[in-house]
Amino acid sequence: MPLRNKNSGVAACALLALTVSLTGCENIPWNPDRWGADRLDVSSTEGRTGSVPMNYETLMRLGAAARAGGDLSNALSLYRRAGSIEPNATAPFIATGNTLLEMGQADEAIIAFNSALSREARDPEALRGVARAYLRTARPELAGQPLALAFEQTPNDPKLLMLIGVADDFIDQHGEAQARYRRGLELAPGDPGLSLNLALSLALTGDYDQAITRLQPVAAGPHGTPRERQTLALIYGLKGDRVAATKLASMDLEPAAVQHNLAAYDTLRRLSPEARSRAIRALVSGAASPSAS
Repeated sequence: MPLRNKNSGVAACALLALTVSLTGCENIPWNPDRWGADRLDVSSTEGRTGSVPMNYETLMRLGAAARAGGDLSNALSLYRRAGSIEPNATAPFIATGNTLLEMGQADEAIIAFNSALSREARDPEALRGVARAYLRTARPELAGQPLALAFEQTPNDPKLLMLIGVADDFIDQHGEAQARYRRGLELAPGDPGLSLNLALSLALTGDYDQAITRLQPVAAGPHGTPRERQTLALIYGLKGDRVAATKLASMDLEPAAVQHNLAAYDTLRRLSPEARSRAIRALVSGAASPSAS
């Protein structure tokens, strides 16, 4: 049951902060250990393209600039070229994985992060990255091991605690998940991702009032995003407050999409708690978003 937004007409509500999206499994047409070898002549006599020295550091810097500017395809090409020049470095593989996640290509991102881990088995960023990618594909059981390894090294990392909480929510360990989010918020007060995930976890257990109290300041604040507002609309809808749900939904959605979502909320409310939790997780997993983080 997709929840439609104004811009794309695809699922946009009930999103976890790291936007756990399920992508289709595709054949991988390239070898991640030889990225860019067919695109860059690394044996060029001057090692240049035009007037720009195409060394490893330059490629990584240009890739970061392209990614920051939203040019993900170019960033991906640059990171892959950097990986062909320094095949033992983990950074280009991690950067490639993060970029692929932003592009919604979680299965390819898993390969990229695992390539980094084959070079440095306990790299914390690669461990977090592959866990995020597994969660994007609704496979929390595979996220557990890298999360556990990362937690051994950085138990007070708020972003890591959020990922562990998401994995706990996926397997219905909501109390444990909420404890992780709360600990993360102790370390990073007001963090919007932790606040959103805690609110959604509380909603999964039927504690709608506390969920609203937690998310309202974030969603209604000057930096509130459509994802936060529409997640709050979902929670109001689950509570049965159609007036508040309609008001929030209308801030980002067309009228027809608002009515569609209200009907979806009503359907969810009629389900048993267990079935409702599964349905919301399915919405989370099936929500398409190009801005993965």
